Amino acid sequence: MNEPKKDRRQLATRGASWAKWLGATIAKTPITPNQISVLSIAPALVGAWLLACSQIEKTPSTLVLITLCIQLRLLFNMLDGLVAIEGGKQSKVGILYNEIPDRIADSLFIVALGYAIELSWLGWLGALLAAKTAYIRVLGGANGLEQDFRGPLAKQHRMFVLSLGCLLAAGVLYFTKDQTTAMLVLTVTSYTIAIGAGLTCINRTLAIAKQLNAK
Repeated sequence: MNEPKKDRRQLATRGASWAKWLGATIAKTPITPNQISVLSIAPALVGAWLLACSQIEKTPSTLVLITLCIQLRLLFNMLDGLVAIEGGKQSKVGILYNEIPDRIADSLFIVALGYAIELSWLGWLGALLAAKTAYIRVLGGANGLEQDFRGPLAKQHRMFVLSLGCLLAAGVLYFTKDQTTAMLVLTVTSYTIAIGAGLTCINRTLAIAKQLNAK
């Protein structure tokens, strides 16, 4: 990760004492921010495989494990920035490692969700729109503007919605064994991600256009 501080996503957890300690500890090792960025794909692969290939009605614990994979992916995403900037390990190619693994991990989770609910087109649409939110953000930066991380459904919001959907579906399966309702929860989650990402694309585009017109 090698982006200016003004182009960093604002995360409350980044300022937490445990996060600073963990980032500082990793910064003292030979591990690089770029390696952490690439490593974030691993939990996304595991979570996506569990989501797309397993039968969710088997056990609610599968959905809980998927949620843990999502959170682990986000942890790696936070740590690469901490180690790079606060740890002084920025690199010239860091921006590539910061963006590309993120897009891969996002797509893995969102596409897998579509297959889990047997609406593969919805998963692919959500992943496409999620990638477009990042494209529009970077496009604004390429035109001399600060990168715009506004929502309503930026990356951290999408992953929150997906985590919440998985946990709610797990709760439904655990307490009621109602597979139909659990699938409905995940379907609503997928639609929410796709629609929210689309609205985010529109919101960021309008904001960038306004700033460009004002220059």
